[in-house]
Amino acid sequence: MLKNQFHDILPGSGIREIYEDSKREYEQVLGEGYALEAQAMGLLTEAVEAGQGELVVFNWNGFAASDYVYVENPETVPMNLERTWDGKGILYVKDVPALGYRTISDAGESGARGFLQVATDTVETEDLKVTLNKAGQFTSVYDKKEQRELLSPGQCGNRLVTYEDRPHNYDAWDINDYYTLKAWPLDEEAEISILEQNAMRAVLRVHRKYLDSTIVQDLIFYHEGTRIDVVNHVDWKEKNILLRSLIPVDIHAEQASYEIQYGNVQRSTYYNTSWEQAKFEVCAHKWIDLSEDGYGVSVLNDCKYGYDIHDGVIGLTMLKSAVYPNPDADKEQHEFAYSIVPHRGGWRENETIQKAYLFNNPLTARKKEQAGGTLPGRFSFAEIDRKNVVIEVLKMAEDGDGMILRLYEAFNRRTHAALRLAEPVRKAAECDMLEQEEKILQAEGSVLRLIFEPYEIKTLKIHF
Repeated sequence: MLKNQFHDILPGSGIREIYEDSKREYEQVLGEGYALEAQAMGLLTEAVEAGQGELVVFNWNGFAASDYVYVENPETVPMNLERTWDGKGILYVKDVPALGYRTISDAGESGARGFLQVATDTVETEDLKVTLNKAGQFTSVYDKKEQRELLSPGQCGNRLVTYEDRPHNYDAWDINDYYTLKAWPLDEEAEISILEQNAMRAVLRVHRKYLDSTIVQDLIFYHEGTRIDVVNHVDWKEKNILLRSLIPVDIHAEQASYEIQYGNVQRSTYYNTSWEQAKFEVCAHKWIDLSEDGYGVSVLNDCKYGYDIHDGVIGLTMLKSAVYPNPDADKEQHEFAYSIVPHRGGWRENETIQKAYLFNNPLTARKKEQAGGTLPGRFSFAEIDRKNVVIEVLKMAEDGDGMILRLYEAFNRRTHAALRLAEPVRKAAECDMLEQEEKILQAEGSVLRLIFEPYEIKTLKIHF
């Protein structure tokens, strides 16, 4: 039925042409958007009161954040920055205000260097000791502070496996439950090299060939914390092949947590019923988590949303290879990343939500070209005082009158929260999703007191 509909609308080669047109249009829109963003950030940076060569670090997330920041052209910055393999500077910046910025004048003020040792088969940081086999898979991920192994006994993490992918219908969209019957693990020896080693981080590059394709993974380990980033560069040439990464973990949990828009859901990790069997592949947005009482692991991602978590094995779908409606749709250069984050406690205590937002929307640094400016050196437009309440949207109102803030409760918890804004509030109201005012709020200067029910979404319209 789908094929007939496509051919009725787009006979002949029209299907392929519309994909090519769409790609060009997306590239144009993204290019224009990035140019406008760079222009706006440049103007804002020069308006901040700071010395020439100092850095202004921006945080576009709705919570104060500390994280690694990368600096373009570090040789022009009068600071002692560590260098990355691709020529950028790197530093760790603490406490950048929510939806705001802070200035940095000295790299030493933002974060101390720590312990980090690296070889092609072992990486040890302040918190982790990771060993790899010759295929570039993790044979051990040992949490030094918790004194426990993350991986299941005798199994390997970040193990790539391909499967035959021939769904009954909707070739580019469906995955059928029988796909696991034909599997080909990528267990052959890979080329492993140390791409980068400095006081902040180490990067191992794992280079693999698979049929006509090339899969390169940069494994990034940081001097502190348990996060392991996996940055993938894939030159994909296959068809009807599904590529997945498997992470078998020694964690006892009957349910896993999956982020969805404005919340999260829990799903079974077993196939005991037909309903559970039907959920052999489910969606998640920026993160998933599998935790027992006291310990767990989160997986963050920046654009891959298909997961399978059963019997202690976390599976992430990386690539399909559809041949219809576009026979060359996936034969492209792909770049994407995910991050493995072992942690004490559950995902709430680990601040997995905040880490996932930062993974997708990292801190950004810009250099002051000229000294001076009139804006303060530290600024936050809006900040909420509860970790379980997330600021998701900040924008102008659709009618052009006022600002819109949309927030949601993420822990399934009733909460009293205080929203602090940059200026005194003249008028504020709760709205529906169409931004129609429903309830006037009384502001205390620049603070709004809010009460959230579990998983409640609130839309606020604010006038200053």
